[in-house]
Amino acid sequence: MPSSFIVVGESLVDIVVPADGAPAHNAVGGSCLNVAVGLARLDVATTLVTRVGDDELGRLVVKHTEASDVRLGQGSVVPGAATSTATAYLDEQHAATYDFELDWDLPPPELPADALGVHVGSLGATLEPGRHAVTDLVRRAVEADVFVSYDPNIRPFFLVDAEAAWRDVLALGAGARLVKLSDEDLRLLRPDEPEDGVCRELLTGRHTELVVLTRGGQGATAFTEDATIAVPAPRTDVVDTVGAGDSFMAAMLAMLCDWDVVLSGEGALRALDDARVELLVRGAATAAALTCSRRGANPPTRRELPPAWPAG
Repeated sequence: MPSSFIVVGESLVDIVVPADGAPAHNAVGGSCLNVAVGLARLDVATTLVTRVGDDELGRLVVKHTEASDVRLGQGSVVPGAATSTATAYLDEQHAATYDFELDWDLPPPELPADALGVHVGSLGATLEPGRHAVTDLVRRAVEADVFVSYDPNIRPFFLVDAEAAWRDVLALGAGARLVKLSDEDLRLLRPDEPEDGVCRELLTGRHTELVVLTRGGQGATAFTEDATIAVPAPRTDVVDTVGAGDSFMAAMLAMLCDWDVVLSGEGALRALDDARVELLVRGAATAAALTCSRRGANPPTRRELPPAWPAG
């Protein structure tokens, strides 16, 4: 049995500021950390390769990951380094905008010969000097026929040149079999182009077999070579949307592991029929909705999902 799914990217402590004036509170976060926790809670063995300091906030990160049985990759806790933070300001619709204090450097991550898959994205795939290590890992994974997924999860705070950022997304996305992004990403990167056309451009990546676009309360759409499959969002009482996209990503990966798609090599994801792709998106939306129904990036365990999930 393969060792674990390797997730590589930033870990943060979010300082969450509610819109109603309530006191701010700390919460462990970071897109890739959230994906790792979401995967582990769905019973997928997961290793997170990240960077935190050996400080009070870093110990919060370690405690949080260990509580969900996420293993930290060697060298993820760096003595003398400061743990990164993100201040999340919630608006009246519970959506978050962020200010960051982040340091992202990373030695080249190991790729175990029995790795289940690799997930990368967000700031970990964007910021230098750590980005170089992430792109090198994707290259090695592609050469070894290891499943790769990617979520650009663009943060406006760090977006300097949209055209350059889009070129980076295309380059990294070309190595991923599964690319998931949001309508917010597209508004930042390609504001003047139709969403469907941009997603189909991503689908032309050399190794890309499926692109999924999330639209918050409007649901999500999957793009395959032959179909465009729209799935509505489940009804839910939204507390906040923090971590919803990461929960969506983790749930898709967990389902693909359950279905042996991840281990079946290149072409297995492309071979899914429309009904199975719709089920993939619907199951991921169910997990994301549950995350939205409670405070913070708190993805569900399998026991918290409907018994027939992803079908129910």
